[in-house]
Amino acid sequence: QVRLVESGGGLVQAGGSLRLSCAASRRTFSGNAMGWFRQAPGKEREFVAAISWSGGGDNTFHADSVKGRFTISRDNAKSTVYLQMNRLKPEETAVYYCAARNGGSWRGVYEYWGQGTQVTVSS
Repeated sequence: QVRLVESGGGLVQAGGSLRLSCAASRRTFSGNAMGWFRQAPGKEREFVAAISWSGGGDNTFHADSVKGRFTISRDNAKSTVYLQMNRLKPEETAVYYCAARNGGSWRGVYEYWGQGTQVTVSS
């Protein structure tokens, strides 16, 4: 059964931090790359960060807009992926989605999606 459940969203002031979590079913998580995307009101969904199955710094990728402020990580024992978000900006208000793809590399199409968690950054 495919299952991705995000949590950790909420309201934060500009410059603040949040940590998003995505709990996945073992079938969805094991051996697969994971990613975070976001969609702001009236905008298309955009890529935020991704991590390969093996994890680690060399196996992560962050969009330029979040590089140095956001960090993706995963705990394979817990089938959970995280997104640590620091120095948040009001324009980053969006619904944040967790996604998984078949295969260990973060590159490629993501087939499985969570329901999303709202992040609101106030100015």
